[in-house]
Amino acid sequence: MVGAERDLVAAKHRDTQLGFGLLLKFYGRFGRFPRGRAELHDDAVDFVARQLGVYTGSFGFYEWTGRTIKRHRAEIRTHHGFRECTVADAEALTGWLAGEYAQKERRFELVKDALLAECRSRSIEPPTPDRVDRIVRSGLHQAEKALAERIAGRMPEPVRARLLGMVEVPDADVDDADPSVLALIKGATGNVSLSSMLSEISRLQAARAIGLPAGLFADVAPKVLAGWRARAAVKSPSHLRDHSDELTVTLLAALVYCRTWEITDALVTLLLRTVHAIEARADRRVTKQLVAEFRRVQGKENLLFRVAEAATARPDDTVRQVVFPVVGESNLRNLVAEYKASGSTYRRTVQTTYRASYSHHYRKGLIALLEVLEFRCDNSHRPVLEALHLVRRYQSQTDLTYYPAGEMVRA
Repeated sequence: MVGAERDLVAAKHRDTQLGFGLLLKFYGRFGRFPRGRAELHDDAVDFVARQLGVYTGSFGFYEWTGRTIKRHRAEIRTHHGFRECTVADAEALTGWLAGEYAQKERRFELVKDALLAECRSRSIEPPTPDRVDRIVRSGLHQAEKALAERIAGRMPEPVRARLLGMVEVPDADVDDADPSVLALIKGATGNVSLSSMLSEISRLQAARAIGLPAGLFADVAPKVLAGWRARAAVKSPSHLRDHSDELTVTLLAALVYCRTWEITDALVTLLLRTVHAIEARADRRVTKQLVAEFRRVQGKENLLFRVAEAATARPDDTVRQVVFPVVGESNLRNLVAEYKASGSTYRRTVQTTYRASYSHHYRKGLIALLEVLEFRCDNSHRPVLEALHLVRRYQSQTDLTYYPAGEMVRA
């Protein structure tokens, strides 16, 4: 202990010096008094007793209630420059939470820690734990109310009406029925298929149709926005209607805003996986077909010599008369199949099957995808972007087999 602290302790009755010294050191470290003997570790008691030169057992007679400990606490607060938390202090702390910290952080324990730190910075002794919890809850509530009113005030009336319409239930007998738009926006992405792609497109169109203004959540912390989105996703329509209109539209707007980006990401993922699926399916189909036809021919050089010899000996006769009797028709067919199963012929066959799969099945979904997604790229991918623009220009002309003459994509 330093000199001033030793003087304070020395002025006390010997039976209370240890108790006073422990309260003094604890307050200096934590900015509050211990709530009981259990918060003071035996090692700490022994250490302070040795410093003061008093008997450790005397602490057992220190009274935790009464006039003596109240006087001790008052002296310790004065020594450290602290004061008890008044009603005005509690209101000021609540206002600080509502206007500052709780608008960026919504987790109760973290907000509570911030409140205790703020008390220490203002030289205010924290109130009782129950009162601290009440201040935190009030601050969180006021912060959310202020944020919701600010966000709701940025929305045009038609947007607010569409958001509130998402939780209106026309059938009074089914109070928790999930209205179709809300259910559609909440829906999860399916497996890779044309149906999943079309469902995600309709989901994205429904979210965009709400018409949220740009920059609606520009000044809202990502954690707060994510918390609103999660609450709106799990709450039933009836529970959402229980809130004020400002909070209801804010929660729903957060859900729509976040889902718009999530659905867009899901669509891009579906697009990539669909393209890979088409290619893999075409590859498997062509491979299966060629394997069924493929018979590896042995001694190809000898067969070619015999074909050449027969052809030069009887150049005016037909292949069936000259070549087939020498090497056999089946051997020639197997040679053709072996050639097709390798090299550029195989890749051309795969590409043909790829295009057929796209034209007859996936084209509808991929064309619809171009209507809801905007693709951008740097100069190195400019041909890809030009190709997408070409597809988009003619997407409504379903009777075209080929693009008009003159249309081209620069490689």
